[in-house]
Amino acid sequence: MQKESIKPLGENVLVKLVKANQKTKSGIFLPENVNADRPQEGKVLAVGDSEKIQVKKGQSVIFAKYSGTEIKIAGEECLILKAEDILAVVE
Repeated sequence: MQKESIKPLGENVLVKLVKANQKTKSGIFLPENVNADRPQEGKVLAVGDSEKIQVKKGQSVIFAKYSGTEIKIAGEECLILKAEDILAVVE
């Protein structure tokens, strides 16, 4: 499956997961178990056709923990989220 072949329906959004940084701004390396939980940040790959969706393709977003349905596209982890599970846009 390719990313371009998936079009979310209704109020759903396709998001590629973004891994958390392994190093802080001050240069401290974080152990792997700190990032053991699923990432809560991602990049919007596609949006459904609902007018209620407030995000656009290419935006970075923060979403509710443990929300969405996991899928793999071309070996990359992605989620199909409901628009209401997206909490913020990262600018």
